Amino acid sequence: MENAVEKIKVWFRFVPREGWLPMDTEGLWATRHSADTAGVQNIPFLQDGVAEGDVARFRTDSDGVHWAVGRVSSAGNCTIRVLPVATGPLGRSAQAVHQRLAEFRLGGEVFSEEFPMVAFTAPAGADFAGIKALLQQGQEEGWWHYEVGCGTDEWWNA
Repeated sequence: MENAVEKIKVWFRFVPREGWLPMDTEGLWATRHSADTAGVQNIPFLQDGVAEGDVARFRTDSDGVHWAVGRVSSAGNCTIRVLPVATGPLGRSAQAVHQRLAEFRLGGEVFSEEFPMVAFTAPAGADFAGIKALLQQGQEEGWWHYEVGCGTDEWWNA
């Protein structure tokens, strides 16, 4: 019999940012590694300091909810969030954001049609310098705003 991989949702708490989405928690799908650790399996839209593939430690409350208490290890991936400028050349198109960054073959997810922010995973070993240059160019030319939700030393030094 095959061992089933247990998927769980690990919840992260954070202080909401002014002028940003009015949320203070985000649930990320994860694969359980042990009684209190799990590997993050999707891209955080809101939580900083964690990226897809990282291992998080959690505590399970009396309701069975798994709350993150820290990061155990990094996969070396980075989380980048890009929000197209509605009045810019890309309009509100998440697809146009994907197309502009397609050369880097990044995995990305769109928050919603109403809020077309795209969260990308820049994998360890990607062309971080090239990605950073394009993100900066896009911001300077009014295509989008971007932020790095989780960066590694390799990202910051590229």
